[in-house]
Amino acid sequence: MEKSALQQARAAYQPKLPKALQGPVKVKEGAPTQSVDNQDEIKKLFPNTYGMPLIEFETSDVANSAKMNVGVILSGGQAPGGHNVITGLFDTIKKLNPENRLYGFILGPGGLVDHNYMEITKDFIDDYRNTGGFDMIGSGRTKLEKVDQFEKGLEIIRELDIKAIVIIGGDDSNTNACVLAEYYAAKQYGVQVIGCPKTIDGDLKNDQIETSFGFDTACKTYAELIGNIERDCNSARKYWHFIKVMGRSASHIALECALQCQPNICLISEEVEAKNMSLDDVVEYIANAVAVRAANGMPFGTVVIPEGLIEFIPAIKKLIAQLNDVLAMPEAKELSREDQIDFAKGHLTDENLAVFNSLPMNVARQLALDRDPHGNVQVSLIETEKLLSTMVAVKIEKWKKEGKFQGKFATQHHFFGYEGRCAAPSNFDADYCYALGTSAAQLIANGKTGYMAIVKNTTACSDEWKAGGVPITMMMNMERRNGEMKPVIRKALVELDGKPFKAFAASREKWAKETCYIYPGPIQYWGPSEVCDQPTKTLALEQM
Repeated sequence: MEKSALQQARAAYQPKLPKALQGPVKVKEGAPTQSVDNQDEIKKLFPNTYGMPLIEFETSDVANSAKMNVGVILSGGQAPGGHNVITGLFDTIKKLNPENRLYGFILGPGGLVDHNYMEITKDFIDDYRNTGGFDMIGSGRTKLEKVDQFEKGLEIIRELDIKAIVIIGGDDSNTNACVLAEYYAAKQYGVQVIGCPKTIDGDLKNDQIETSFGFDTACKTYAELIGNIERDCNSARKYWHFIKVMGRSASHIALECALQCQPNICLISEEVEAKNMSLDDVVEYIANAVAVRAANGMPFGTVVIPEGLIEFIPAIKKLIAQLNDVLAMPEAKELSREDQIDFAKGHLTDENLAVFNSLPMNVARQLALDRDPHGNVQVSLIETEKLLSTMVAVKIEKWKKEGKFQGKFATQHHFFGYEGRCAAPSNFDADYCYALGTSAAQLIANGKTGYMAIVKNTTACSDEWKAGGVPITMMMNMERRNGEMKPVIRKALVELDGKPFKAFAASREKWAKETCYIYPGPIQYWGPSEVCDQPTKTLALEQM
């Protein structure tokens, strides 16, 4: 394929590795672990993979020449750096033993079940080094949760003499990896399963996983776009820009972009929930800022909105929870989409029905009907940015009639989603992902299963990063999904007492009244390290 000058230069970039991964490694085991909650239930569900120790790699004088073929799967939405996880995995298993082979399962977990695969060779993989996207082998959202899927996958695993499967995905995908690891361990099939933490949303994060890969690049990409809009906003001085960014289950992207760009308003879903704010409270908050700026001769501004905001408004969250239970009822599944709405309304409490009826019809329909394969509301389809700007406009018109508002209120709308998912990875993500792939290979070579590859100490230079593995069961708890209690990896929300949020909260009142925009510009790959290799502001603040 023909390559741009950028592609050629990025292909030549050699990702940096922690010292411990630059040569042979040995395993240092920590104390036994337990799940973050519901310990008895999780231990009962995962008796063969529960309680395993944390693992850290150290340098060794003894080379491991493990013979092992490996299968790799990309699962869920795209995130910058996925290809580098695979290249790190490939380079390491070949370094361990040149006869080792890497097989990519095509279009996600479904490729394992359907025996749709390809062997990944050096000539093939070299075209994908340090590139964005998941187009090397494609991704998919098939859930691995049924015995017949596990057994069907085992057929091709045996045929290709595969020792281990690496699943690169988010919290739901790694939950599936944990279930698969437990099944194969219980059956004593000798097949290992390793996960890698991927999601641009940043919600796969905890004491052991400092950041999920892709978050750094996506935030830098969105921050560039928000900065461009801020500059236009400050130039034209006539529009309020309502900007929705990715982040269904947490507001990490919105917060990081706010720290980088200093918009007039940034909504944090977790704060909205903690303060028990209604939709009208949120609208009033924005409208007040609009009024203050208009009175000071600034009829323009920027508002950053996380895509999952509507799910965090307590009244709507309660409504969604009941809708999930009602629509999971067997009799509901037999109905047409239109009849499902009537069925749902007939089973809602009076309080939830009142909230349902208060919403615009298109938003109410989306809450009731649109679900992803994991049973989640598809909040990216809800045009929250337009919903809020419309409601702000209505409130301002009311204030105008009451003589409380002078001036104009004109809006523009944006949703930054796909723009960041497949961006060429930043130096940080290129290095981080390559190290994750290398760690995954070393976990396999050392006989581990049910682990997620991890890299820590990531605000230090890459030489000082620490690599290893964390038992996936350590991150799990029980949550209600599709009307049933299920074991899942706990999502990491924005911590309102954490340093990143506190830094934002300390400045936002000034940002709302004044024009304090910062224009980060595009991702920089070359030049001074303090420009090119900086971690996100979130990571830097957390590890101060």
